[in-house]
Amino acid sequence: MAWLYAREKTKVQLSYSDCGVDIDAGNKFVSAIKPLAEQTHNKNVVSSIGGFGGLFDVSGLSFRNPVLVSSTDGVGTKVVLAERLNKLEGIGIDLVAMCANDIICCGATPLFFLDYYATGHLDLDLGTAIVKGIVEGCKQSGMALLGGETAEMRAVYGGNKFDLAGFAVGVVEKEKIISPANVRVGDCLIGIASSGPHANGYSMINQLAEKANNELVHSLLAPTKIYVKTILELIKQVDVGGIAHITGGGLTENIPRILPRGANAMINLGSWPVPPIFDWIQTAGNVSAPEMLRTFNNGIGMVVSVPPFEVGEALETLTEAGERSFLIGHTIKGFGDPAVFYRKV
Repeated sequence: MAWLYAREKTKVQLSYSDCGVDIDAGNKFVSAIKPLAEQTHNKNVVSSIGGFGGLFDVSGLSFRNPVLVSSTDGVGTKVVLAERLNKLEGIGIDLVAMCANDIICCGATPLFFLDYYATGHLDLDLGTAIVKGIVEGCKQSGMALLGGETAEMRAVYGGNKFDLAGFAVGVVEKEKIISPANVRVGDCLIGIASSGPHANGYSMINQLAEKANNELVHSLLAPTKIYVKTILELIKQVDVGGIAHITGGGLTENIPRILPRGANAMINLGSWPVPPIFDWIQTAGNVSAPEMLRTFNNGIGMVVSVPPFEVGEALETLTEAGERSFLIGHTIKGFGDPAVFYRKV
């Protein structure tokens, strides 16, 4: 048996750190972000960061027939530009926004959020900057950051490369759910201004950004606008039939998602000012107008449908909420699956 003993002695001893996972760094990261997450907690949160699950007490919510609404999303290749410019807090806001803005399309109030942060190497400063943005996004949307997961995977992500995913849960009264059944032919469509490309189209933008000046490139990292408080207030004031979050697919693909079968949308091009950043994208990339409309939001982050007689009040409510909004079109009778048509005005 002596040869077995000798063989055991010559084996290489591995630690988890040698394999690319630094447990100590992970523990330091949790300690660093715990007080940040607690800034978003309210009386409904009954657990702290670091447990096996996040606990949220719904018994105190004033809903008679509550329906939970969930959403998950990421930031996509916008993280590439953010990493290159070392501007990371805005990415955290983007992550929350992409989920929260989806939830409110059902008329729901967002409740809590969880994140998934995967990286090749856990850098404490980089990770903390991202979480600071997530915390800010949660504050803007009224959500508690209930927990999350950090994964250090050197074999998947090289160096400090990383990716993010977010998960949000909200609640709405069953009889107040906003769905395509609420939208009528003849309804008016109001567009609410975006803060830029938000978090869509960056596979194209990243290629164009290599030949852009610094000021322009930095403007491409403007965080996604969070519309939660604005939309919840609008719902209180007017009869909102449908709400479309203009993400990947642009106006062309997202507006039909809120229309019933047999209805189309007529959008009036020229009824809102398209921000210069989109003109630059179109020119720098030689992008066709139809491609722009089905890839980017072109300055409109949300579209809501309201009855014609409530347009004035809706626009006034949005202005009082600090939003720039525009009457951009209306719904028309169609046949079959919903679609969007455009005309210049």
